[in-house]
Amino acid sequence: MKKGVIKLLPESLDDIWELYNIVQQGDRVYARTTREVKAEDARARPAKGRRMPIFVGLRAERIAFHKDVNRLRITGVIFEAPEKLSIKGSYHTISVYLGKGVTIEKDEWSKYQLERIEAACASQAAPILVVAMDDEECCVAILRRNRIDVRAEVRSRLPGKLDLKKRDEALTKYFESSLKSIVYTWNECKCLITIVGPGFVKTNFKNYVKEKQPAIAKSIAKVGTVSIGGIAGVKEALRCGILDAVAKKLRIIDETKLVEEVLSRLGSQRKDVSYGLVDVEMAAGYGAVDVLLVSDEFLRRVEEEDRKRLDDLIRSVERKRGRVMIVSTEHEAGKNLLGLGGIAGLLRFALKV
Repeated sequence: MKKGVIKLLPESLDDIWELYNIVQQGDRVYARTTREVKAEDARARPAKGRRMPIFVGLRAERIAFHKDVNRLRITGVIFEAPEKLSIKGSYHTISVYLGKGVTIEKDEWSKYQLERIEAACASQAAPILVVAMDDEECCVAILRRNRIDVRAEVRSRLPGKLDLKKRDEALTKYFESSLKSIVYTWNECKCLITIVGPGFVKTNFKNYVKEKQPAIAKSIAKVGTVSIGGIAGVKEALRCGILDAVAKKLRIIDETKLVEEVLSRLGSQRKDVSYGLVDVEMAAGYGAVDVLLVSDEFLRRVEEEDRKRLDDLIRSVERKRGRVMIVSTEHEAGKNLLGLGGIAGLLRFALKV
């Protein structure tokens, strides 16, 4: 840390996501990679190139998370490479994936960045498989530490309640299709399952799972009530606290509660909340910011002239024993925060403005 250098080895998809939120424009990133190098023949004509392994250092300009292939791609200008290749000053992209080590160098690491790394290293919290079902649709999703990963959405297409025989047949097919999606997802993550929904559908489905897949049924940790199925039901379960008992340590739950508190205080027209860079800066100047919430999207896209202001704000809050939370825009709470300008503060005391 005396040199601002940290070496990291991602071991899970969540680790890749954490790196995506930690690496910023201007950071120096080092890793082993491959690059096509063209040699020159005796007539000074470029011969056919070949891809060879090299170690490079580049200054990050673009950082992209590709969740479909579970990779982080960091693009920038090379400043360190073998002299014989003559590639300094050219662009290159480093791909970071599971088991691929990477070194990050910053002029100064923020406390919240170090805390994210330490939490990711220490975290034992497993993802949760959430099934939100009503008599119209079912959503199967994995709730990870900081995002909702939708794996399947199934429509029921049930006939009217007057035709009981056809309705029962259609319901059985609906349960069967939903269970297939659950089996496929559960075999991938082997995690705890929570089933939510309105009425008796969720309970009937739980009994169906116990009958058809008793091994998977043992992983059902909770059955809870929400007003609707589908992805909206997953989000409602997240908001109303049904999942707290299953995964108290999941970051997404913490993020959602804090953003909901911001919205609640704003709705009540309380003075112990602020949002927008200018207003939060003012509150921090008074030492009033207890929790600073920053959208990951805002953090990555902030204009260069505001970058130093944001960094100074974060360090000011940390110096005054405030908590800094980077909120993922992969879930509803993060999108709500982005709608407030991407930054908000829960204050220790009300400000008269």
